[in-house]
Amino acid sequence: MMSRESGYLTKLFDEAVAAASPSQCLLPFLPEPPTGHTVVVGAGKAAASMAQSAERCWTAGLSGLVVTRYGHGAQCRHIEVLEAAHPVPDATGARAAQRLIDLVSPLGADDLVIALMSGGGSALLTLPAPGISLREKQDINRALLKSGASISEMNCLRKHLSAIKGGRLAGYCAPARVACLMISDVPGDDPSTIASGPTAPDITTRREASMVLQRYGIDVGAAVRAHLESERSETPKPGDPIFARVTNTIIASASGSLEQAARYALRHGVESINLGDDLEGEARVLGQSHARQAMALSRARSKPLLILSGGETTVTVKRNGRGGRNVEYLLGLAIELNAMPGVYALAADTDGIDGTQDNAGAVISPSTLARARAAGLDPSGYLENNDAYSFFENLGDLLITGPTLTNVNDFRAILINAMPVPD
Repeated sequence: MMSRESGYLTKLFDEAVAAASPSQCLLPFLPEPPTGHTVVVGAGKAAASMAQSAERCWTAGLSGLVVTRYGHGAQCRHIEVLEAAHPVPDATGARAAQRLIDLVSPLGADDLVIALMSGGGSALLTLPAPGISLREKQDINRALLKSGASISEMNCLRKHLSAIKGGRLAGYCAPARVACLMISDVPGDDPSTIASGPTAPDITTRREASMVLQRYGIDVGAAVRAHLESERSETPKPGDPIFARVTNTIIASASGSLEQAARYALRHGVESINLGDDLEGEARVLGQSHARQAMALSRARSKPLLILSGGETTVTVKRNGRGGRNVEYLLGLAIELNAMPGVYALAADTDGIDGTQDNAGAVISPSTLARARAAGLDPSGYLENNDAYSFFENLGDLLITGPTLTNVNDFRAILINAMPVPD
């Protein structure tokens, strides 16, 4: 049974997710209707719920198409919703990307494109550049996911192998006006990185994309190598006239969700510190670092304190266990804490899916290691095998929410010096 403290942390997670819900954040950013047509396009884990909210708020006529992850759909009346694979793309996502291009290409200067982009859009909006097959893109995606590459490195490569990302969608939309509304899942909230920036100018280069392949030892075929050596692989840069009528606006981000959680905690008498919404690095290493910080803070004070952070860690997969970056972070955290009294923690992905499993994340308590050993589980062995999912599943400590229909990346909360829990 979940402890009162773990239940409190789960409530904080719910508050963070609600702050990024399209129903709460999209309306203030909708543009003025055009004299011509309005077409809605979009991609990402939040794309369907963003489209649904746009329909409810829009007073003029509209049509369009968005693509989201399987299981993340929402009912729309005028905007078609397609579901495709994530994180490894499939043919449905490729067909959806081509259909988005076909929808916006005929538009004129009096028309408006509302582009709804969120995390996950890179995989869902996959349209390989000419000469590159979908199979090659899939193989590269799988290799990237196991490599430990950062999200910015992944997206740099993805943009230079794409026919639609890295600002290219803006070119298909011109001369129509484009209002791109983004829910950010990337550290720093850079529009050119969210969903690999379909409507944003790109400052990365094809040389940098090639270096990502070299850095992580990713083997590719002759077609991919030839493409990256060609100038045709270069993305549109700042100052390109295709962006003259494009605006890219962040409507929700990890920082807003962390602030909402902090406000909730303060209303119930608990102070918090925010380590940042842009933390990266190996998940287990960050967990170990946060454990040491939590122990130092606990020894230095007697009052309850909440330690919040966001961002996107990475996992270098060396074994064949089931995991995700949030459960790997938590297992590293628990081992380093070594059952320190009064310390509880939650780590979860705000989209409701940690990696490729069915959980958002998990929770830990001072009893985690003792319960594991009583059940015959070796925490270090599970961590070594990249099998943190199985570890927490065996303890009944997974956090399973189902798709939340938004995505501002990871939410982490560590509670020290256990506290009075509100009703």
